Amino acid sequence: MCAAALEEYCGSVFWNASFLDREDPDLPVCVEQTVLVWIPLGFLWLCVPRHLVSLCRRTKAKTKHMSKLYFCKQLVASLLFLTAIASLGVTLGEDFGPDRDTSSTVKNAGVYYANPVLYAVTWILVLLCQEVVRRREGAVDSATLFTFWLLLVLCDIFPFQTLLREALKLGTINDVPRFCLFYITYGLELIALILSVVADIPPEDEERNPEAGATFLSRITFNWFHSMVVKGYKRPLVQEDMWELSAKDSTSYLNEHFQHFMNLELGEARVRYQEKLKKKRVKNRDKVHGESFQNGLGKGVSQDVLMMVSVRKKENKRKNNYPNAWLITTIYKTFKWILIESAFFKLLQDLLAFASPQLLKLMISFTHDQTRHTWEGYVYAVLLLVVAILQSLFLQQYFQRCFVLGMKVRTAIMAAVYKKALVVSNDVRKETTVGETVNLMSADAQRFNDVTNFIHLLWSCPLQIILSIVFLWLELGPSVLAGLAVMVLMVPINGLLATKARKLQVENMKYKDKRLKIMNEILNGIKILKLYAWEPSFQTQVEDIRGEELKVMKKFAYLTSVSTFVFSCAPALVSLATFAVFVGVSPNNVLTAEKAFTSISLFNILRFPLAMLPMLIAAIVQTSVSRKRLEKFLGGDDLESDIIHHDPSFDTAVSISDGSFAWEREAEPLLKNVSLDIKPGRLVAVVGAVGSGKSSLISALLGEMHATKGFINIKGSLAFVPQQAWIQNATLKDNILFGSPHEERKFEEVIEVCALGPDLELLPGGILTEIGEKGINLSGGQKQRVSLARAAYSEADIYLFDDPLSAVDSHVGKHLFDKLIGHNGILKNKTRILVTHGVSFLPHVDEIVVLVDGKVSEVGSYKSLRASKGAFSEFLDIYTLEVSRVKGTKAEQTRVGLIPERDDAQPDCPLEDTVSATLKRENSIRRSQRNGSVRLRKNSSFKKPEAELNKGQKLIEKETMETGQVKFSVYMQYMRAMGWGYTITVFVVYVIQNIAFIGQNLWLSDWTNDAVDYFNITYPDWKRDTRVGVFGVLGIAQGLFVFLGTLLMAKASVAASRILHSRLLNNMLRVPMFFYDTTPIGRVVNRFAKDIFTVDEAIPQSFRSWLMCLLGVLGTLLVICLATPFFTIVIIPLAVVYFFVQRFYVATSRQLRRLDSVSRSPIYSHFSETVSGLSVIRAYGHQDRFLQHNETTIDENLKSVYPWIVSNRWLAIRLEFLGNLVVFFSALFAVISRKSLDSGLVGLSISYALNVTQTLNWLVRMTSELETNIVAVERVSEYTELENEAKWVSDTQPPEKWPKDGRVTFEDFKVRYRPGLDLVLHGISCDIQSTEKIGIVGRTGAGKSSLTNCLFRTIEAAEGRILIDDIDISTIGLHDLRNRLTIIPQDPVLFSGTLRMNLDPFDRFSDDDIWRVLELSHLKEYVTGLQEGLQHEVAEGGENLSVGQRQLLCLARALLRKSRILILDEATAAVDLETDDLIQNTIRKEFSHCTVLTIAHRLHSIMDSSRVMVLDAGRIVEFDSPSNLLEKKGHFFAMAKDAGITQDGITSL
Repeated sequence: MCAAALEEYCGSVFWNASFLDREDPDLPVCVEQTVLVWIPLGFLWLCVPRHLVSLCRRTKAKTKHMSKLYFCKQLVASLLFLTAIASLGVTLGEDFGPDRDTSSTVKNAGVYYANPVLYAVTWILVLLCQEVVRRREGAVDSATLFTFWLLLVLCDIFPFQTLLREALKLGTINDVPRFCLFYITYGLELIALILSVVADIPPEDEERNPEAGATFLSRITFNWFHSMVVKGYKRPLVQEDMWELSAKDSTSYLNEHFQHFMNLELGEARVRYQEKLKKKRVKNRDKVHGESFQNGLGKGVSQDVLMMVSVRKKENKRKNNYPNAWLITTIYKTFKWILIESAFFKLLQDLLAFASPQLLKLMISFTHDQTRHTWEGYVYAVLLLVVAILQSLFLQQYFQRCFVLGMKVRTAIMAAVYKKALVVSNDVRKETTVGETVNLMSADAQRFNDVTNFIHLLWSCPLQIILSIVFLWLELGPSVLAGLAVMVLMVPINGLLATKARKLQVENMKYKDKRLKIMNEILNGIKILKLYAWEPSFQTQVEDIRGEELKVMKKFAYLTSVSTFVFSCAPALVSLATFAVFVGVSPNNVLTAEKAFTSISLFNILRFPLAMLPMLIAAIVQTSVSRKRLEKFLGGDDLESDIIHHDPSFDTAVSISDGSFAWEREAEPLLKNVSLDIKPGRLVAVVGAVGSGKSSLISALLGEMHATKGFINIKGSLAFVPQQAWIQNATLKDNILFGSPHEERKFEEVIEVCALGPDLELLPGGILTEIGEKGINLSGGQKQRVSLARAAYSEADIYLFDDPLSAVDSHVGKHLFDKLIGHNGILKNKTRILVTHGVSFLPHVDEIVVLVDGKVSEVGSYKSLRASKGAFSEFLDIYTLEVSRVKGTKAEQTRVGLIPERDDAQPDCPLEDTVSATLKRENSIRRSQRNGSVRLRKNSSFKKPEAELNKGQKLIEKETMETGQVKFSVYMQYMRAMGWGYTITVFVVYVIQNIAFIGQNLWLSDWTNDAVDYFNITYPDWKRDTRVGVFGVLGIAQGLFVFLGTLLMAKASVAASRILHSRLLNNMLRVPMFFYDTTPIGRVVNRFAKDIFTVDEAIPQSFRSWLMCLLGVLGTLLVICLATPFFTIVIIPLAVVYFFVQRFYVATSRQLRRLDSVSRSPIYSHFSETVSGLSVIRAYGHQDRFLQHNETTIDENLKSVYPWIVSNRWLAIRLEFLGNLVVFFSALFAVISRKSLDSGLVGLSISYALNVTQTLNWLVRMTSELETNIVAVERVSEYTELENEAKWVSDTQPPEKWPKDGRVTFEDFKVRYRPGLDLVLHGISCDIQSTEKIGIVGRTGAGKSSLTNCLFRTIEAAEGRILIDDIDISTIGLHDLRNRLTIIPQDPVLFSGTLRMNLDPFDRFSDDDIWRVLELSHLKEYVTGLQEGLQHEVAEGGENLSVGQRQLLCLARALLRKSRILILDEATAAVDLETDDLIQNTIRKEFSHCTVLTIAHRLHSIMDSSRVMVLDAGRIVEFDSPSNLLEKKGHFFAMAKDAGITQDGITSL
């Protein structure tokens, strides 16, 4: 019916089978004139309305430039319009023209009128569309138009060849005008197609981001990324090479959208939650029979109900006592369009995936049947290619969208968590530690990222499984179920293995943690280990743990090999079961090539979803935990912003009217009924005993507390100095400016007032010194002064000081009070509230507020309060007593008198000097604590020219980031560590396995040929059994060989791990001390943690996968070449292309990965910094600045994440294209040489080829991963090749009892810390006699510590020598030397382990000896009081002992050694005076017969030495008895005077 109408419309036959059933087929002209015209035009007409709507909507025309390209496009479309009009004219002319053939009444058919009109309208639409594209913001081309032109050109190919063939056959052209018009039109269409591929970019948009200017074709093939790949190949990429993010990917945009939906969803969730609570309350009320239950859990509830409720509360607390189930919907609503798009692409790809096996089936039956025409084969080959290319394009678009979605979800969550952290209330803050909050941002956000990447597999996997089974059923009938059963059985087996593996993982982690804990301690206490020569003991400890760890690893590796065995047997077993059942069920079932290879392709499709589903479900379960944590945090309450009013009409600066404040909603108020008015410009001190609520008062003023009643009014801006200074990881200058603009004069003044001048001299970079995390390279006092400087610089109206002067020395405190806070300070006109314990400042304040137990007990001036004899004077009296006790004993250390009644507390010596002296002292403390940093500061504290300074200030060298390709020698090194025997065996085994795999498939293809040989004859049973049997045996053999290979690989890799680790450990204990001074411990720990982990787990895994992939690809190519020898011609160009793509990709991807990890850590460190400094940020009102900083930090990271995602797609699309070509050529050559091929081989080669795309992709991924991982071996070996210190034991042994006398002689001794630095000691010569007691003093950096370091040879001499009892110490082994000297170090370092191990790690002494020294060091009663006695476990760093006890333990160590020379590096840290006395007395008594060298920081302790050595800048300036030195009035005298020791003071000693 339809055909007849069409035939009348065309005026010719519409369809006739004979057209196709010949060697040179063609389509009927009618089809070409109707269907092939309607396809492209229909597409355009469907898409046009969307474009035109925007044309009508936009009233104000965009004045976007008219480019030459635009004119060309419009010109071509106009010319096409003219051709359409012309062809209409031709038709009209033929029918109605003056020279028409009047004799014939036959007019032209309708199509000759309709088509030109259709075309004319279309061309007008095209003109309009191109104008729309020109006006659209940011559009460079149109996908619609490109597709339209492409379809048009493809559909017009048919009439193109029809007309040509007809003309050639007849030798003349029938219809010249139409013939010419058609070819002109076709030419124009081709030009239009080419033009539509070119991007129309306005010149100003060139640079920013090539993606914005990428055309449709470039976007689907990711061609725009090319420039980055080339750049990455030429040289390693750096952060500056990254492109700007497009606005839609930027953090601020994502955050805004996410917050919008989150607020809506969260609001609804809160309402739901409130309703749930209401219901619960009603329930509870019914339970408590009519007892008063008005306000939640009111006062009148009976006890048992309260119990019940609280129990239930606890259960619910764990379940959900927060609005829940809103995060997923928020994410969905924010990103639903990306989700829908990606789902659409995934669906198309899934459906296309099933087209290939069907085409394969047609292809096989085509080669099978020799009577079919050859052109059919070519059609199938082209169809295979087209389907594969479309599949690749859809798949890559899907992946691109999913990965970008994952990235966006992670970004949105990170930004939301950060934003929330800035406003979160104390209730929520109390529940989560800083670490947990940082985890929300890192781990939980990352989990969401990983799940969203694969979220569509939730519906796609079941869909694929169902479709596969349906198609398989069509092929093989019910026997599919046998194969399916095997697959399903594999799932629980895998599950079982997985749980077992998880157990082992947990155990492994336990050992890893233990090992790292010890390593951490070793590295932190490496100096002590070296001084005591204890390295061997600790080495064996670590080796033992490592041994246990490797045992577990071995078990794990064996498990892995079992699961690999199961997994690799699976495909063979599945196909075996299916085919065996199929041929066994009935004798009529014959396995043909079509059936066998179609099924195998389908089984291959099935493997992926079956493997993925369990993984996906596990990931989703993990994510749901993250979801709960995030919902709890993000759904928590915010700080109430309305506690604090800012009403300018008040005449007070701060007023609190009858306020009660609590930290949490339900808690008891800490501050009760506080009323307080503070006038502008006053200085108010807040005092009270510990825990009376002073800091809480400050927090309340900052709005950090929950107001139960009353309100606070604050007029003006705030600045806040917390008790514990909060320092950012930025330069010193940025820390002080804190976001304010820099004004030189004001800045200088602030620096001067906060006494930071002397510190700046000492800091390597001056004010531009980078301060480490948590202010690590500043001392406590310096941090506090920086914090004060920040406040002073901010020029606020009201200053809140929370006891900032407690962390600084009294002199400095005095200076700060006078110059900054007090009446003559630079803040004298501002309102200041000072919480203080320093009684000395109280006489100088305007008003004192006394707090007792959270209530204001008195307010008034110092005098009036003193007179009223209330709480304040009690507080003063208690304090004065305490002070006098402490200060009296410490008078020589710092002298601050008690408060004199007169109002001016003036120090006895000129202020400035004391301040600088204190600063110096503070620095020396700091220096001795971080012994590493001495030497460099020493160099750079003299002002040098800038250029040199920069070199000196880099104490810590930047970690070398490996760039470029990994050298082959590294691979060789790893293989050597595995053992050559193992390496070669593994390789051979895998090769044999591959041969078995190929053999199995060749056997199958041979089996399918039986269908031809036994056509219509009964199939003999013996033949069937042989076929099934051999097929099965080959399948199992593969599995066994894989098992064997994995097993050997496991053994080899464990061996390699053992060797690499012990080499690393062995060497790290032998490197000289200066290495540790210039290398952050984290970097070394990283080698033992991350790199060893990579060597243990990642490398063997990726090595194995890489080997299997490689052999898989080679096997595939081999099979195809066997089947179709022609294919060898194509291999070489394909291999070349492949090699280049791979090299380009690996170089770029590796570097992007590194940039990603480098730019990721600042996000987390900035976050944890923010969380710890929340109150400061809120007080200054800088939340927005920090939010913005966070956004830029995340953006920096995204700049390298996004290109990485794209680089994977860029690679995949190119490799899949190569794979598609492999498929195409294998099909093409099969068609060409089908006469000589049997259908089994064709099936084999094409089904192999269909599988090669994924394997190719994997091979590059694996190569890249292996390269990334093998870097770990490089990094480990870098540290195994560091230069060692001298030998531990040398050939020249000192005498048994050496040193007998303990004489020490320095002969012109010079030393520098490392080659290339200045000398620290400039030629020291002196003789120290037996049993002399020598005190060594000198300013910071004079070289006191260097002297001891030289005795122990932690630094080697540059010139000169040291003799001990006439033996040159540089000639003997280090351990021989260090074991005969004793040192009591400055900071007592303990290691985790038993007490006994801490005293005697080598078990050389008996228990009696140990108890004896414990008695001498006054620890006996403490240790006997412990349950385990000597076996008492010491915590990491000795944290479960007090500092004093630690110091006494060090003394016990020294007593246990009993050597003739004792070096005492005097403790400056917090040793209380009692302990100090104990130590001094014990040393005097027990070491009376030894030579003792004391490095003193307090002159007091060395006044009774036999001689004192005064060092200055590495030279001995004075060396004599203390009394003689004091008379000389030289260096020593000056120092003694500073310390308050005078001639008469000494006699009293």
